[in-house]
Amino acid sequence: MPVISRFHGIVIKMYLRKKEHNPPHIHAICGDCVGMFSLPDGTMFEGDLENKEQKAVKRFIDTYGTELLSMWETQQFEYLNPIE
Repeated sequence: MPVISRFHGIVIKMYLRKKEHNPPHIHAICGDCVGMFSLPDGTMFEGDLENKEQKAVKRFIDTYGTELLSMWETQQFEYLNPIE
């Protein structure tokens, strides 16, 4: 699973589509907590990340939504700069 970015102690990953399923989403890991976030709207639909981390991941998706959806479609992954 490629690492897409790291910020505020959060690691953002995306599985290869062969092993994944729709809807397009990313995985966010922070310590022992994880979350799965929808790319179209940035909502966490599964997981146990704290509210603070959820907001940071939502900002990340708002910032890089187009790039993330492109990676989901093409399976050509690149590292994205961390958000502040």
